Parts: sequence; structure tokens; C-alpha cells
Amino acid sequence: MRFDTALARLVANVYMSVNNQLETTMFALFQTIDLVLNIYTWILIASAVFSWLYAFNVINSSNQFVNSVGMFLYNVTEPALKPIRRLLPNLGGIDISPIILLVIIFFLRTFLWTTLYPLVS
Repeated sequence: MRFDTALARLVANVYMSVNNQLETTMFALFQTIDLVLNIYTWILIASAVFSWLYAFNVINSSNQFVNSVGMFLYNVTEPALKPIRRLLPNLGGIDISPIILLVIIFFLRTFLWTTLYPLVS
């Protein structure tokens, strides 16, 4: 076997190995981002349900555990919901900002897998 042929094969093997490793790493990164968005979706849903239960006095608001859960859900979701609430018109007692944020998260997850991932894989 000639030296230049062996060198070309070696370079091709290294390139394919690096490319495969990069594709595996990008897939893991995209899966992690998707998982975080999925978990945040469920936290938003839990926050909305909790706020309804709290508003209708279904849960004991004087319970320390209930207050801890409520504060956690509020602190995690409020930074994302506050800018959306500022842009929305006043709808009385109806808060649709969690629905809008869920639609944005759905768009991001779809965009991630259908547009960005094919570009890097």
C-alpha cells in the first residue's frame, strides 16, 4: 500500500470519528435542552393548577408545605411569565400568560428538532 493512500485513509478515519463524536455530542445537547423545556412545561402546568386550587380555597393556605410548594412554583415561573403579562391587555381575572408561554415552548422544541438539529447533524 502506498503511503499517500494509507495517509488518506487515516485522515478519512479520523474525520469520520470526529464527525461521529460531534454528532453524538450535539444529539445529547439537543436532548438535554428538550428535556429541560419539557420539565419546565410540567412546572408551568403544575403552577397553573396550584394557583386555581389556591384561589378556590381547595388547599389549606396556612399549611407551611403548601406555601413552600407555592413559593417554589411562583419563583420558578414568574420570571418567564412577567414579560408576557406586561405585553398582554388586561383580560380581567383571566391570565392566559401560561398558555402563551406553553405555545412558545412548543414552538422552540419543534424548531429545535426540525430546523436546528438537521443543520448540525
